[in-house]
Amino acid sequence: MQENRWNESLAQGRLQSENVILVDADYVDKVAFNLIVNFERMIGRRIPQADMTKWIDCIALDGGIREGEQETQVILLHAKQKKTMDNFTPGSFEELSGKAFKDHLGEFLINAYPIEDIVSSEQQFIDTLQLICTQEAVKRMMVIPNAEDSNIYNKVRETLRKTDSDKRITVFAMQPMTGGNFQQEILGYSLMAALGIRAEEVKSE
Repeated sequence: MQENRWNESLAQGRLQSENVILVDADYVDKVAFNLIVNFERMIGRRIPQADMTKWIDCIALDGGIREGEQETQVILLHAKQKKTMDNFTPGSFEELSGKAFKDHLGEFLINAYPIEDIVSSEQQFIDTLQLICTQEAVKRMMVIPNAEDSNIYNKVRETLRKTDSDKRITVFAMQPMTGGNFQQEILGYSLMAALGIRAEEVKSE
């Protein structure tokens, strides 16, 4: 398991990993809850919590990461009063932060950061995104904001518009969004995979 390397990089104003996944953890947890409730009703069976490592792998694949030896930073931003992602396993921010796992897509370093009282969750997300965008070492970014809030999405789009065009950027949302110099993927697909919801189950309904 790794130490809190993102924290060190933040303090030094640099980030060494080529791949970064930035997550509004509270929003993703809420979406996972809504999917669980809706699909349990639709397909008539209990749906377990989302597998965190599988979800991260799915996001990485959707963001263009392929098999090989590489490093990916996963940054989970969450409200200070929230201690866990209730619909993920493992979901405890304390348990996840400073940890890592390695598989066929390389090594994933996970860190969770609470939003401090002096800044809004929206501003913390944008500030972190801006910092990542300035890092020359970062070549691939996967961004999961609360795109259902048009104000946040517009700020994400504006921030990414100013970003180095050499970076491969993928923004995840529950539905296609307008504009932007980045690729888009549907967030629900990766969450459904992590929740163990099979395509044939949905098609049969």
